[in-house]
Amino acid sequence: MARVAFVGLGVMGYPMAGHLVGAGHEVTVWNRSRPRADEWLVEHPGGRVAASPRDAAAAGDLVLMCVGDDASVLSVLSAPDGVLDGAAPGSVVVDHTTVSADTARRAGAACAAAGVGFLDAPVSGGQAGAVNGTLTVMVGGESADFARVDDVVAAYGAKRRLLGPVGAGQLAKMVNQICIAGVVQGLAEGVAFALRTGQDVDAVFDTIGAGAAGSWQMANRHATMAADSFEFGFAVEHMRKDLGNTLAEARAAGAALPLTALVDQFYAEVWQAGGRRWDTSSLITRLPRTRPEDS
Repeated sequence: MARVAFVGLGVMGYPMAGHLVGAGHEVTVWNRSRPRADEWLVEHPGGRVAASPRDAAAAGDLVLMCVGDDASVLSVLSAPDGVLDGAAPGSVVVDHTTVSADTARRAGAACAAAGVGFLDAPVSGGQAGAVNGTLTVMVGGESADFARVDDVVAAYGAKRRLLGPVGAGQLAKMVNQICIAGVVQGLAEGVAFALRTGQDVDAVFDTIGAGAAGSWQMANRHATMAADSFEFGFAVEHMRKDLGNTLAEARAAGAALPLTALVDQFYAEVWQAGGRRWDTSSLITRLPRTRPEDS
């Protein structure tokens, strides 16, 4: 059993913190909106709610964070009553937020100045992965810090790997988002083509999903794409944030990401059409899907 603080109870953090309680850890949570934390406590009466990030950090040897964006990470860490005001020297902060590699390094430097370990550890697997405890965790930092937290993170992370120094986790997450962007666009075009040509979408994708075209996106999103159902999952606004960080990193590194840049533009169109909170599979809304004779 470990003494763990969990800061941020959003769509991902809420179930992740719950898995820690289920694994037998002593868990103290903090969330910007107190009613959300109180709701979590009703579901997980073995946990505790702190009044501030500082109080949460003071109650744990490990501090896990999953907050909204770059600014939130740095604020929650370093603002008055922040995590570093309460974290004891020798403790470890693990940030699961997807941010820029530069923000991860700045957070790591702030922790190092306070004598606190830091790991950037973005996750993949979406809300379903958080709920089911099957997330993939990409980690950057020191091996000794990773060894201390790995068994704890295993409560919700089925796959965990240290990939390099601080910032390496965020760079790996960028690779993840690059690959997803291309796959979702390809799937959107495939589903739209199947609908437009009058094919049985379920039959087609059940068949090709067993072959080389198969993917997580195909298995989990082809049916909802065909049904125009997008009120769930990983929001377009979050994907655009991630792709913005990725494209900025690519420019700095001199890497070419033409497809990623194009798909980011497509997401901007979806956002402008009212889909800011829609699932990323909403890329299909840009494409004609009904047969001409049915229009």
